[in-house]
Amino acid sequence: MINSVCIFGDSVAKGVVFDAVKNKYSLLKESFANIVERQQNISIFNFARFGCTISMGNEILKRHESELNRFDYTILEFGGNDCDYNWAEISENPLGQHLCNTPIPLFREKYKELINRVLQNGGKPVLLNLPPIDSNRYFQWVSKGLNRKNLLAYLGEIDSIHEWQALYSKAVEELAAEIKIPLIDIRSGFMRAKSFSDYLCADGIHPNEKGHLLISKAIREKAFL
Repeated sequence: MINSVCIFGDSVAKGVVFDAVKNKYSLLKESFANIVERQQNISIFNFARFGCTISMGNEILKRHESELNRFDYTILEFGGNDCDYNWAEISENPLGQHLCNTPIPLFREKYKELINRVLQNGGKPVLLNLPPIDSNRYFQWVSKGLNRKNLLAYLGEIDSIHEWQALYSKAVEELAAEIKIPLIDIRSGFMRAKSFSDYLCADGIHPNEKGHLLISKAIREKAFL
């Protein structure tokens, strides 16, 4: 029987959504974590943070590592901020060399460090892959006030945003297989939908209430939860 779980991750894990009416981000009451906690009668301690990268996640986990052995599982969800770029810099200099927040080799290295820290402290890590991005919505969102022509010159095609983020989701899946730890596939539920954009907020990256319901379903279908 599962009694308690902790979560480390970014705004997706935290349950952040964009409220288009109020034009601001807020916490969703019916986030996937809250749904699972209520329906499965599991105590969930959510240490996820808005804007969190894998490096930031390592620092946050260090502050809680002595607690990990009291949780049945430690859920990890990272990558959405790691694959992101400084779009303002690209807008100013589209022909320059630009690195994302965490290039994939470093992302894999830092994620392994985090997983090993969980294991060394008696925790049982479970990885989540990433929900997809709606490239068009996300481009419209991040390009506000910027030179869209320059951004497109750098990107080549808007769809490359989705394809690039998918590489990080794939990296998470490969890490789970390599280290032989459980993975919960939350991405496939979105991709099987007729239009996965219906499950994302107006910013194209954060799952909306319907999206969180999809994620909660993927988690509940795992036998160990």
